[in-house]
Amino acid sequence: MTPAARRTAVAMVQTEHGLSRRRACRLMRIARSTVAREPRRAHDQERLRERLRVLAGERRRFGYRRLHELLRREGWRVNHKRIERLYREEKLAIRRRGRQKRGLGGSMAGGWCPIAANQRWSLDFTEDCLASGRKFRTANLKDDCTRACPAIEVDFSLPGQRVVGMLEVVAKERSYPDMLVVDNGPERRGRDLDRWAHDHGSSCSSSIPACRCRTGRSRASTAACARNASIRAGSPASPKLDT
Repeated sequence: MTPAARRTAVAMVQTEHGLSRRRACRLMRIARSTVAREPRRAHDQERLRERLRVLAGERRRFGYRRLHELLRREGWRVNHKRIERLYREEKLAIRRRGRQKRGLGGSMAGGWCPIAANQRWSLDFTEDCLASGRKFRTANLKDDCTRACPAIEVDFSLPGQRVVGMLEVVAKERSYPDMLVVDNGPERRGRDLDRWAHDHGSSCSSSIPACRCRTGRSRASTAACARNASIRAGSPASPKLDT
Protein backbone atom coordinates (compact mmCIF):
# COMPACT_ATOMS: atom_id res chain seq x y z
CA MET A 1 0.00 0.00 0.00
CA THR A 2 1.38 3.38 -0.98
CA PRO A 3 1.65 6.22 1.55
CA ALA A 4 -1.16 8.09 -0.21
CA ALA A 5 -3.43 5.03 0.04
CA ARG A 6 -2.57 4.65 3.74
CA ARG A 7 -3.50 8.26 4.44
CA THR A 8 -6.78 7.82 2.57
CA ALA A 9 -7.65 4.61 4.46
CA VAL A 10 -6.89 6.17 7.84
CA ALA A 11 -9.01 9.22 6.99
CA MET A 12 -11.94 6.98 6.00
CA VAL A 13 -11.73 5.04 9.29
CA GLN A 14 -11.61 8.28 11.25
CA THR A 15 -14.67 9.66 9.46
CA GLU A 16 -16.81 6.51 9.61
CA HIS A 17 -16.09 5.49 13.21
CA GLY A 18 -15.20 8.82 14.76
CA LEU A 19 -11.77 7.68 15.94
CA SER A 20 -8.65 9.72 16.48
CA ARG A 21 -5.70 9.38 14.17
CA ARG A 22 -3.68 7.60 16.84
CA ARG A 23 -6.45 5.01 17.43
CA ALA A 24 -7.11 4.49 13.72
CA CYS A 25 -3.41 3.95 12.96
CA ARG A 26 -3.11 1.48 15.83
CA LEU A 27 -6.09 -0.58 14.64
CA MET A 28 -4.84 -0.63 11.06
CA ARG A 29 -1.23 -1.23 12.13
CA ILE A 30 0.04 1.80 10.24
CA ALA A 31 2.78 4.03 11.56
CA ARG A 32 1.57 7.51 12.44
CA SER A 33 4.69 9.03 10.91
CA THR A 34 3.61 7.70 7.51
CA VAL A 35 0.19 9.34 7.81
CA ALA A 36 1.38 12.60 9.32
CA ARG A 37 4.18 13.08 6.83
CA GLU A 38 3.43 15.75 4.28
CA PRO A 39 3.92 14.67 0.66
CA ARG A 40 6.68 16.26 -1.38
CA ARG A 41 5.49 19.11 -3.47
CA ALA A 42 5.64 18.66 -7.21
CA HIS A 43 7.09 22.11 -7.85
CA ASP A 44 10.03 21.35 -5.53
CA GLN A 45 10.79 18.33 -7.69
CA GLU A 46 10.69 20.46 -10.83
CA ARG A 47 12.90 23.12 -9.24
CA LEU A 48 15.39 20.44 -8.31
CA ARG A 49 15.37 19.04 -11.84
CA GLU A 50 15.90 22.50 -13.31
CA ARG A 51 18.77 23.30 -10.95
CA LEU A 52 20.38 19.92 -11.67
CA ARG A 53 20.24 20.61 -15.41
CA VAL A 54 21.81 24.04 -14.92
CA LEU A 55 24.67 22.69 -12.81
CA ALA A 56 25.25 19.81 -15.21
CA GLY A 57 25.48 22.32 -18.06
CA GLU A 58 28.02 24.43 -16.19
CA ARG A 59 30.07 21.45 -14.97
CA ARG A 60 29.80 18.99 -17.82
CA ARG A 61 32.55 16.75 -16.44
CA PHE A 62 30.87 16.34 -13.06
CA GLY A 63 28.99 13.15 -12.25
CA TYR A 64 25.92 12.87 -10.05
CA ARG A 65 27.98 12.54 -6.86
CA ARG A 66 29.77 15.86 -7.31
CA LEU A 67 26.57 17.52 -8.52
CA HIS A 68 24.91 16.23 -5.35
CA GLU A 69 27.65 17.88 -3.30
CA LEU A 70 27.11 21.19 -5.11
CA LEU A 71 23.38 20.99 -4.42
CA ARG A 72 24.01 20.31 -0.74
CA ARG A 73 26.18 23.43 -0.60
CA GLU A 74 23.26 25.44 -1.96
CA GLY A 75 20.96 24.16 0.77
CA TRP A 76 19.12 21.29 -0.96
CA ARG A 77 18.42 18.51 1.54
CA VAL A 78 18.35 15.59 -0.89
CA ASN A 79 19.79 12.09 -0.92
CA HIS A 80 22.47 11.13 -3.43
CA LYS A 81 20.27 8.25 -4.65
CA ARG A 82 17.55 10.71 -5.60
CA ILE A 83 20.07 12.82 -7.51
CA GLU A 84 21.30 9.70 -9.28
CA ARG A 85 17.74 8.84 -10.35
CA LEU A 86 17.08 12.35 -11.68
CA TYR A 87 20.53 12.37 -13.30
CA ARG A 88 19.66 9.23 -15.24
CA GLU A 89 16.13 10.37 -16.11
CA GLU A 90 17.41 13.66 -17.51
CA LYS A 91 20.13 11.78 -19.45
CA LEU A 92 22.87 14.09 -18.19
CA ALA A 93 25.64 11.49 -18.38
CA ILE A 94 28.38 12.33 -20.85
CA ARG A 95 28.63 10.06 -23.84
CA ARG A 96 32.05 8.46 -24.14
CA ARG A 97 33.87 9.66 -27.21
CA GLY A 98 37.16 8.84 -28.84
CA ARG A 99 40.43 10.25 -27.58
CA GLN A 100 40.05 13.98 -28.02
CA LYS A 101 42.31 16.60 -26.46
CA ARG A 102 39.81 19.41 -26.38
CA GLY A 103 38.10 20.10 -23.08
CA LEU A 104 34.41 20.44 -22.36
CA GLY A 105 32.61 22.82 -20.04
CA GLY A 106 34.50 25.46 -18.09
CA SER A 107 38.04 24.16 -18.66
CA MET A 108 39.23 27.59 -19.84
CA ALA A 109 38.42 29.32 -16.57
CA GLY A 110 42.11 29.82 -15.74
CA GLY A 111 43.20 31.18 -19.12
CA TRP A 112 44.26 34.60 -17.76
CA CYS A 113 47.79 35.48 -16.69
CA PRO A 114 48.27 36.48 -13.04
CA ILE A 115 49.98 39.77 -12.21
CA ALA A 116 50.55 39.24 -8.46
CA ALA A 117 51.61 36.47 -6.13
CA ASN A 118 48.97 34.05 -4.81
CA GLN A 119 46.52 34.91 -7.56
CA ARG A 120 46.84 31.48 -9.16
CA TRP A 121 48.59 28.32 -8.06
CA SER A 122 49.29 25.37 -10.34
CA LEU A 123 49.44 21.83 -9.04
CA ASP A 124 51.26 19.39 -11.33
CA PHE A 125 51.79 15.70 -10.70
CA THR A 126 54.84 13.81 -11.98
CA GLU A 127 55.81 10.19 -11.65
CA ASP A 128 59.02 8.16 -11.77
CA CYS A 129 60.28 4.78 -10.62
CA LEU A 130 63.11 3.68 -8.36
CA ALA A 131 65.91 1.33 -9.35
CA SER A 132 63.80 -1.53 -7.97
CA GLY A 133 61.01 -0.63 -10.37
CA ARG A 134 58.58 0.69 -7.77
CA LYS A 135 56.82 3.85 -8.90
CA PHE A 136 56.45 7.02 -6.86
CA ARG A 137 54.69 10.31 -7.46
CA THR A 138 55.42 13.96 -6.73
CA ALA A 139 52.94 16.80 -6.25
CA ASN A 140 54.58 20.06 -7.35
CA LEU A 141 52.97 23.33 -6.29
CA LYS A 142 53.90 26.49 -8.20
CA ASP A 143 52.93 30.14 -8.13
CA ASP A 144 52.20 31.09 -11.74
CA CYS A 145 53.24 34.72 -11.22
CA THR A 146 56.48 34.43 -9.24
CA ARG A 147 57.42 31.01 -10.74
CA ALA A 148 58.25 29.88 -7.21
CA CYS A 149 57.77 26.27 -6.12
CA PRO A 150 56.86 26.52 -2.42
CA ALA A 151 56.26 22.80 -1.82
CA ILE A 152 56.86 19.36 -3.31
CA GLU A 153 55.20 16.28 -1.82
CA VAL A 154 56.88 12.96 -2.68
CA ASP A 155 55.45 9.55 -1.84
CA PHE A 156 54.42 6.26 -3.36
CA SER A 157 50.76 7.28 -3.02
CA LEU A 158 49.36 10.81 -2.87
CA PRO A 159 45.66 10.75 -1.94
CA GLY A 160 43.59 13.90 -1.84
CA GLN A 161 43.97 14.38 1.91
CA ARG A 162 47.76 14.42 1.63
CA VAL A 163 47.62 17.06 -1.09
CA VAL A 164 45.15 19.16 0.90
CA GLY A 165 47.46 18.98 3.90
CA MET A 166 50.35 20.28 1.78
CA LEU A 167 48.19 23.14 0.50
CA GLU A 168 47.17 24.07 4.05
CA VAL A 169 50.81 24.29 5.17
CA VAL A 170 51.71 26.56 2.25
CA ALA A 171 48.56 28.69 2.66
CA LYS A 172 49.41 29.41 6.30
CA GLU A 173 52.69 30.94 5.14
CA ARG A 174 51.58 32.65 1.91
CA SER A 175 47.76 33.03 2.33
CA TYR A 176 45.17 31.28 0.17
CA PRO A 177 45.14 31.67 -3.64
CA ASP A 178 42.35 33.08 -5.78
CA MET A 179 42.49 30.08 -8.13
CA LEU A 180 43.95 26.59 -8.05
CA VAL A 181 44.70 24.96 -11.42
CA VAL A 182 45.21 21.19 -11.40
CA ASP A 183 45.81 18.50 -14.00
CA ASN A 184 42.83 17.24 -15.94
CA GLY A 185 43.11 13.76 -14.50
CA PRO A 186 42.19 11.79 -11.35
CA GLU A 187 43.21 14.75 -9.21
CA ARG A 188 40.64 16.93 -10.94
CA ARG A 189 37.88 14.40 -10.33
CA GLY A 190 38.69 14.14 -6.62
CA ARG A 191 36.36 15.92 -4.23
CA ASP A 192 38.98 16.83 -1.61
CA LEU A 193 40.63 19.56 -3.68
CA ASP A 194 37.31 20.96 -4.82
CA ARG A 195 36.00 21.05 -1.23
CA TRP A 196 39.21 22.72 -0.01
CA ALA A 197 38.98 25.40 -2.70
CA HIS A 198 35.32 26.05 -1.94
CA ASP A 199 35.87 26.32 1.82
CA HIS A 200 38.59 28.96 1.37
CA GLY A 201 37.02 31.06 -1.38
CA SER A 202 39.18 29.77 -4.24
CA SER A 203 38.10 28.40 -7.59
CA CYS A 204 39.37 25.07 -8.89
CA SER A 205 39.76 24.53 -12.64
CA SER A 206 41.49 22.19 -15.06
CA SER A 207 44.85 22.89 -16.62
CA ILE A 208 45.01 24.84 -19.88
CA PRO A 209 47.58 23.39 -22.31
CA ALA A 210 47.53 26.48 -24.58
CA CYS A 211 48.05 29.07 -21.84
CA ARG A 212 51.35 30.94 -22.09
CA CYS A 213 51.79 30.93 -18.30
CA ARG A 214 51.74 27.11 -18.16
CA THR A 215 54.19 26.37 -20.95
CA GLY A 216 57.87 27.03 -21.47
CA ARG A 217 59.70 27.89 -18.29
CA SER A 218 56.78 26.95 -16.02
CA ARG A 219 56.62 23.37 -17.28
CA ALA A 220 60.42 23.19 -17.38
CA SER A 221 60.61 24.25 -13.72
CA THR A 222 58.18 21.48 -12.80
CA ALA A 223 60.34 18.90 -14.56
CA ALA A 224 63.50 20.26 -12.93
CA CYS A 225 62.00 20.14 -9.42
CA ALA A 226 60.70 16.63 -9.95
CA ARG A 227 64.07 15.53 -11.40
CA ASN A 228 65.87 16.78 -8.31
CA ALA A 229 63.39 14.96 -6.09
CA SER A 230 63.87 11.72 -8.04
CA ILE A 231 67.66 12.01 -7.75
CA ARG A 232 67.36 12.40 -3.98
CA ALA A 233 65.11 9.33 -3.93
CA GLY A 234 67.81 7.30 -5.70
CA SER A 235 66.28 6.96 -9.18
CA PRO A 236 68.55 7.61 -12.19
CA ALA A 237 65.64 7.98 -14.59
CA SER A 238 64.18 11.35 -15.47
CA PRO A 239 60.57 11.94 -14.35
CA LYS A 240 57.66 11.85 -16.73
CA LEU A 241 55.02 14.57 -16.61
CA ASP A 242 51.71 12.95 -15.62
CA THR A 243 49.47 15.16 -17.74
